[in-house]
Amino acid sequence: MHRPRSVYLGRSAVEVTVLRRADRTPVPRHLGSTCIRAAVQYHALLLIVVIAAARPSFSQTYGQAQPPNEQPSSVRGTVVNAVTHAPIARALVSSTNNRYAMLTDGDGHFEFNLPKTDNNTDNRMGHGSSFSGPAHQMWLVVGTGGLLALSATKPGFLDDPEERSQPATGPDGEITIPLMPEGLIKGRVIVSEADPAQGINVQLFSRLVQDGMPRWVQASTARANSSGEFRFAELLPGTYKLATTEWMENDPAVTMPGGQLYGFPPVYYPGVSDFAAAGTIQLTAGQTVQADLPITRQPYYNVQIPVSNSDLNAGMNITVSVQGHRGPGYSLGYNAEKQRIEGLLPNGNYLVEATTFGQTRAHGTVNLAVSGAPAEGSPMSVTRGSSINVLVTEQFTSSDGNGSGSWSVDGRSFQAHGPRLYLQISAESADDFDQGSATLRPPTGPNDDSLVLDLAPGRYRLRVSSARGYVAAATLGGVDLLREALLISPGATTPIEVTLRDDAAELDGTVTDLPTQSATAQGPFGPGFSQAPVWVYCIPLPDSPGQFQQLPVSPDGNFNALAMPPGSYRILAFRKQLPNLPYRDPEAMKPYDTMGPVVHLSSGQKTNVQVRLNSSSE
Repeated sequence: MHRPRSVYLGRSAVEVTVLRRADRTPVPRHLGSTCIRAAVQYHALLLIVVIAAARPSFSQTYGQAQPPNEQPSSVRGTVVNAVTHAPIARALVSSTNNRYAMLTDGDGHFEFNLPKTDNNTDNRMGHGSSFSGPAHQMWLVVGTGGLLALSATKPGFLDDPEERSQPATGPDGEITIPLMPEGLIKGRVIVSEADPAQGINVQLFSRLVQDGMPRWVQASTARANSSGEFRFAELLPGTYKLATTEWMENDPAVTMPGGQLYGFPPVYYPGVSDFAAAGTIQLTAGQTVQADLPITRQPYYNVQIPVSNSDLNAGMNITVSVQGHRGPGYSLGYNAEKQRIEGLLPNGNYLVEATTFGQTRAHGTVNLAVSGAPAEGSPMSVTRGSSINVLVTEQFTSSDGNGSGSWSVDGRSFQAHGPRLYLQISAESADDFDQGSATLRPPTGPNDDSLVLDLAPGRYRLRVSSARGYVAAATLGGVDLLREALLISPGATTPIEVTLRDDAAELDGTVTDLPTQSATAQGPFGPGFSQAPVWVYCIPLPDSPGQFQQLPVSPDGNFNALAMPPGSYRILAFRKQLPNLPYRDPEAMKPYDTMGPVVHLSSGQKTNVQVRLNSSSE
């Protein structure tokens, strides 16, 4: 499959909207006073632009009038390779309403002639009018001729994720649509030259940034063919790892009933037995990487671990780590009838962990050694997690904002007052391969003002947000939980302390070095709309308080943050959004140290800053 690059073309006010492929629901994100809204689409970006035909439009807000009675007679452009900028021939450019479609010529060009529209048609909404739909708002102008939506596709190319704001335009209004050449990772699972590993699964893991921290996420799975070959296509530039899954030998010609069982343990590229020690594949746009995986046939033995308190474990998630190093690969299951964990493992030393499902999770661990024979581990005691109280200190200068609300427990409704209404607290696993999380325990009644997190032992990232003021501190036993992991040990009782304040600072700024708009650079959006959006990032320094902020920049280069938590920040400006910015990882942020100034914000202070525009995120 290939993914399209989609753009909408027009002359006046602009609405940038995401339409999810599954339900076509628009999901906008405000980009500032330019009346441009944008968000990331599941498969491809859709830019919705209104084509004006008669009077001056909403773009006059910027002092730029549209010539009267002017309507574009055609839409033309070029589809190019996002890396080499070479034109792409025979790319299919089509409209989503199925009225227009053509292949680009040898120079990557396309052009559609637009029919004339009647300025008095029924779809006219009036000058400066707007209407609301599901989760979005769209501006329309007098004489609207409708919406024109174009998408560009070609096998071997993907939507360019770094060009998702709007298409580039030349002085004559021609559209440039970039497509990213796909990356490929392919290889062969090798048992021996004469015995390919037919049918074994290979997993691909991608290094992604989630909430400012890098972590490994499973991206895809491929099955090796009869020659042991596998292939991952449609890959964007990034960092990847490969691993095989366990593969049990089940050929009746070599497997005797009741005899020794054999299988192939997981192997991690380029041929190691530990995910942490696996090599990384740095894939660039359009690159093809050959990555072979050698696997070794080994005897497998029955293993079992009794669970001593079965009343807690109607369902459990079991993880198996080699020598305590967590990673994907081995698996065991829980037999509720026999109240034990059981399965097959090869020789080795393992850490087996069990976590129950549900709001109040229970957890247990056992070390297991397998050495040439069936093995039984020590009985596992699965104990409920710790109930961690959250103590909130409000250091507000204003008494307004608590309000009231309601909730239901077992069909009964209660009224609520206090911090529960504006304070959101959760804990997410800090481990790459545990997606567990916990939110505040529901109140037990109308007088229950307690804030409690039920957590199994492990490492977590605490997430605290407040609709009133800002989170000045969150600590547990002196550990700064806004920047460091929350460690929960069995039986932990130390409370989390959260401090809230409302004496925030204000930051005003200007981005310098914005490209100058020439008088002839009209573009399909009119003057002022041909410039791509700019984003400013406020990154707290590692040894300073403060909270990450992402700010849109107006067309004149200004930005503003009215409620900045005090602290020291590095201010960065880029031509595009950086969803993979690892702002919580000080080591990964070192390359950005020279890309922007540092500002120091104290309580109630208003500060101005000038920051230069970086042309790249590298």
